[in-house]
Amino acid sequence: MLIIARVILSWVPVRQGGLLYDIVAVLDSVTGPYLNLFRRIIPPMGGVDFSPVIALLALNLAERLVFNIIL
Repeated sequence: MLIIARVILSWVPVRQGGLLYDIVAVLDSVTGPYLNLFRRIIPPMGGVDFSPVIALLALNLAERLVFNIIL
């Protein structure tokens, strides 16, 4: 959910020093390390960053694996 919020807020212009800037900074500090793992593998292509898509797919796969192991 935090990754999706970060992606949506990346489309909104943010002024430094505003409340939205602080929110984006917190989201970036929380999701950035995880997304950077995928940015090293898949660099932005044509100015579009696909790392959030791959990161969400990896989280979904991990969730399914854990769910299947538990049940």
